[in-house]
Amino acid sequence: MIEKKERMIESEGLLLGMGNPLLDISATVDTEFLKKYDLKSNNAILAEDKHKPLYEEMVRLYKADFIAGGSVQNTMRVAQWLLQKPNVATYMGCVGKDKYSKILEDKAKQAGLNVRYQYVEEEPTGTCAVLITGKERSLCANLAAANCFSQSHIEKPENKRLIETARYIYISGFFLTVSPSSIQTVAKHAYDNDKIFMMNLSAPFLCDFFQKPMLDALPYVDILFGNETEADTFAKVNNFADCTDRKQIALKISEMEKINDKRKRIIIITQGCEPVLVAKDGTVTEYPVAKLPEEKVVDTNGAGDAFVGGFLAQFVQGKSIDTCIKCGIWAATEIVQMSGCTYEGKPNFQS
Repeated sequence: MIEKKERMIESEGLLLGMGNPLLDISATVDTEFLKKYDLKSNNAILAEDKHKPLYEEMVRLYKADFIAGGSVQNTMRVAQWLLQKPNVATYMGCVGKDKYSKILEDKAKQAGLNVRYQYVEEEPTGTCAVLITGKERSLCANLAAANCFSQSHIEKPENKRLIETARYIYISGFFLTVSPSSIQTVAKHAYDNDKIFMMNLSAPFLCDFFQKPMLDALPYVDILFGNETEADTFAKVNNFADCTDRKQIALKISEMEKINDKRKRIIIITQGCEPVLVAKDGTVTEYPVAKLPEEKVVDTNGAGDAFVGGFLAQFVQGKSIDTCIKCGIWAATEIVQMSGCTYEGKPNFQS
């Protein structure tokens, strides 16, 4: 069983996250601006050369906010907010030696994260354009320095110790584009030491264009997160013949090869304001999502990251999957009422 006895959070470094630290440049734009850069609403892509002028143009034409971002960093910040105890979570990723990385590090530390960035000279800190149209958002990430993360960083003695300390490890699918070898190293460490290893499908294009590294990592994954479009794309790319029902997709992914047979894989699929699907032990449970009045929804960017942050905050305390999911839904509901993956005050989640 994957549930554990509830525990008080005492140890620092219990949770480790690895991903791409990015400074989000967020603005409400019109659909013509999306078309100009060949972008789709409610999607996430990596920037190509044609997208490079996008960032400065956003700042020039629209009222842009700068927010500390990157999927896993967002998730770790939300988990820390809910835990209200510093340094339970450690975060690793690669940044440039510039003012943007200083902003990112300051904001992450303020959130209680133990930040262990790798710094490089050759590239600037990565940025992500968050283009909001109505209630939808389109993400276009220029990884820059984030793309330079190397295995040497996790082999440094001080970072190796942090990996050894962690009992729960979470990595985004986005990291598959950067350092699949680091994912394999950490995944194997989790298996050898019977730790919980978790990943996120993160974006439809990853399921498609990074299928091999994703399938290489999957046998180590104890808990896999994804949203509805990611789950549908995963099923299509991996030839789940005639399997269009998401409950069946979730079950099928849960039954794919798993190296650690001490526990079965759990699949968690969010569906916006539709119920969250959880495939566990051969059955699928639906968790309803309270629909907010439209006027309260400010920005759906970060909702998925916040969901996982809420889940992990309870999970590392040994709470039931039921409580973890409910906290994930609560956290996502809070974050969509703010601009970007941000929060205010002390959390008041009641299990």
